[in-house]
Amino acid sequence: MSDSPSGAPDVTVVIGAYEAMPYLIACLDSVEAQTLGPARMEVVAVDDGSTDGTGEYLDAFAARTDVPVRVVHQPNSGGPGAPRNTGLAMARGRYVFFLDADDHLGQEALERMVAMADRAGTDVVLGRVEGVNRRAATSMWRRTVDRADIYTSNVKFTLSAQKLFRRDLLVTHGMTFDESLRTGEDALFTMEAYLRGAGVSVIADYTCYYLVGREDGKNLTKTGGYEPRFDSARALMRLIAGLLPPGARRDQLMVRPFTVTLLPQFGPVVLRQPEEILRHKMQLVAPLMADHWTPGVARRLRVEERLRLTCAALDKPDALRDVLAFVRAGTPPAVVHRRGRDYLAYPHFADPAAGIPDSAYEVTVTERVAGKRIDPHLSLVRRVTRRVRRYVGHGLGRTPFKRWA
Repeated sequence: MSDSPSGAPDVTVVIGAYEAMPYLIACLDSVEAQTLGPARMEVVAVDDGSTDGTGEYLDAFAARTDVPVRVVHQPNSGGPGAPRNTGLAMARGRYVFFLDADDHLGQEALERMVAMADRAGTDVVLGRVEGVNRRAATSMWRRTVDRADIYTSNVKFTLSAQKLFRRDLLVTHGMTFDESLRTGEDALFTMEAYLRGAGVSVIADYTCYYLVGREDGKNLTKTGGYEPRFDSARALMRLIAGLLPPGARRDQLMVRPFTVTLLPQFGPVVLRQPEEILRHKMQLVAPLMADHWTPGVARRLRVEERLRLTCAALDKPDALRDVLAFVRAGTPPAVVHRRGRDYLAYPHFADPAAGIPDSAYEVTVTERVAGKRIDPHLSLVRRVTRRVRRYVGHGLGRTPFKRWA
């Protein structure tokens, strides 16, 4: 039961809702069905300027349910950050859970997550997510753990807001969602909670959250152009760099914005985009590579991933398209052995005229080529580790990309 002062609830469920019908019906039904019980929870629902009956349905739900519900109606803000901030400012619970109005909860979700946070003393709890008509991340749900290592585990690859947060953490650090970001505001918020909090728990043996793909395709994460993705990556990289000193832990977390946010911008979509868009993307990525690309980040990527980002940062659009066309054709790259190292011979390997360093092609993580497993040579791992430590020991700050290529 709650140990909050003045009988405050255990959990405040914050629901930001915009044009959410009919998905809102299942969402609210799932809240009402929680085994945690009405006495231990409250709902703050924020109608963000809907015109499809969302606001009216929230009012009707608040009038009939036993769950304490407060409904706020505000003009449309253009993104999920503002309604979440409105709800967060009104929250009274020991914990806060951000529930999207399109999605719904497993019946025992809140009870299990509160019990986990209370038992483990952690500030963030991740409940297993299952996709409904859309894909959901899976790599972080292999087992339930009281305390996950945010650096070595895959929890860094789930930065959505749909988690249980200890409200004291958010209040102490004045944490809110960045309303200037059109996408990725949840990643910024969640990563900050990971880094500032007293631990992260994972519930993998029960589906706590159902991530619903809308039939009208209007899920917010699927809208918007490419520029907001770079804004999101830039903000997340600055946060990580601001809270962690240079070294392995920073590199481990930097992998996330490089691979999840930036890498797709230089994927197959490039082959059907106009030249001017690719050029603009390369202009946007270059300073991010210069500021945050290190040997420790590079060696954690597969060759194809590292090569695509390298071509982008070096302003080589033709080489990037050659690599993407090669991958699309499905031809496996040849494996080249040189002085105890393995390289994957994607286009322009060992071509001085191309100006792409051989290190971009070097195998530094386990790869599979034509069904064959290729592991990095142990001496290579040791060499890269020594190099990273040497640079960190010299206290380097901003380093031009060419030093890391």
